[in-house]
Amino acid sequence: MESATEGISKLGINGDFASSVPNLHKNLSLLSPDQIELAKMLVEMGQSHLFSHWPESGVDDGEKKAFFDQVARLNSSYPGGLASYIKTARGLLADSKTGKNPFDGFTPSVPTGENLSYGDETFMKFEEAGVKEAQNAAFVLVAGGLGERLGYNGIKVALPRETTTGACFLQHYIENVLALQEASCKVTGGQSKRDIPFAIMTSDDTHARTMQLLESNSYFGMKPAQIKLLKQEKVACLEDNDARLALDPQNKFRIQTKPHGHGDVHALLYSSGVLEEWYCLLLLPFLNSFVPFLLFLGLFVCPLFDAYHAACWCEVGSILSRHQWTSLQGNSSFIGSQCHERYHVNSLSVPRKAKEAIGGIAKLTHTDGRSMVINVEYNQLDPLLRATGNPDGDVNCETGYSPFPGNINQLIMELGPYLEELKKTGGAIKEFVNPKYKDASKTAFKSSTRLECMMQDYPKTLPSSARVGFTVMDAWVAYAPVKNNPEDAAKVSLMFSE
Repeated sequence: MESATEGISKLGINGDFASSVPNLHKNLSLLSPDQIELAKMLVEMGQSHLFSHWPESGVDDGEKKAFFDQVARLNSSYPGGLASYIKTARGLLADSKTGKNPFDGFTPSVPTGENLSYGDETFMKFEEAGVKEAQNAAFVLVAGGLGERLGYNGIKVALPRETTTGACFLQHYIENVLALQEASCKVTGGQSKRDIPFAIMTSDDTHARTMQLLESNSYFGMKPAQIKLLKQEKVACLEDNDARLALDPQNKFRIQTKPHGHGDVHALLYSSGVLEEWYCLLLLPFLNSFVPFLLFLGLFVCPLFDAYHAACWCEVGSILSRHQWTSLQGNSSFIGSQCHERYHVNSLSVPRKAKEAIGGIAKLTHTDGRSMVINVEYNQLDPLLRATGNPDGDVNCETGYSPFPGNINQLIMELGPYLEELKKTGGAIKEFVNPKYKDASKTAFKSSTRLECMMQDYPKTLPSSARVGFTVMDAWVAYAPVKNNPEDAAKVSLMFSE
């Protein structure tokens, strides 16, 4: 009988790399050249344990090939491939074990931004500009999660936004984009009848059900061609500090995977070609006549569209219902603020009380001179301030609020600079890891972990010269998060009533 070595030799394959992994070596003849390259990468990256249980060729061959189909997906969906993922993981896990502070050397200060008060002259001016310029926008909704935390078994976007009509969140978003589209056309005298593009990031858990929700409701009045669904892949789990990939407990021929986080939206927009398509759609036909931009939406910030626009009731109110108009006003103002400030990244923010459990927008300046404007989580901001010459930490100023506005994960990106940056990075976002250790030695995990990334961390890759700022609006206009299931919400209500 022909040996495995003879078999792969006839195929012109050098299997020397697998000589120290006998279970893989004797199965190489099953694999395609591309799969063998993936096997070589895994061995070189210290992942030989993945093959320790593999039986002889001829046993479970279909499962072995399916394993490499999964590896190929994990490799292609991550910027730089699995080798880059493993290398990054080792560095972050080493930092986590030693307790390295990611903000070492940085001093926080209050960044430059715009503070808007509902209904004042500036608000109304920005609102008017925002409705006019909305025709130059595209919207992106991150919707990869389920509603389990809320005690709901379906997808989050199918949850009812309110109980009077039962309209779901996705319907609310789409109808408001359509209302803004119509208002923008009206105030420009019909000069532009451009459909506002709308992208939705989904996941394995939500993709099919999101499509079914759209199709069964005729896309809630939006043209199907306006909507792009971008499905994110999960990432490989890590079983130890050496970043060894974890096998699925339910299937020894699969790598265990978990969600990577909503920061994947940047890579998906770039790799899918959607950004290039939108660039041509929004910019090239009217070169130099305006600046196109993207608006990133997080789920469950209910009054969100109250914070994105702005015009005068007498000008466009006749074409909108009162509900739509209220919902459009702040949305337009955010757009108008962006048109005025021309930030590369503009974060919609709300006033926050000192030490409130919401991240703060801060400018971080390093001892080496580099700086960035970024969200700093509330449990990191206070100790960072105390460690850099502010003994009281995060405290309220004369306004009664912290000088660091609250991040609510609603962003505007100027399309041109955003696309150019993603051409350099592929959409890769600075990641973090949060392993749960068995004990203080930090040598073993309670369960597997993985790398994660967040949409709002995009500015971490930008040069110090990038224009990054914020627009603050009253919380009632822009922020009412839905994060509790009914049982936990009742406890919070009871706590506030005592």
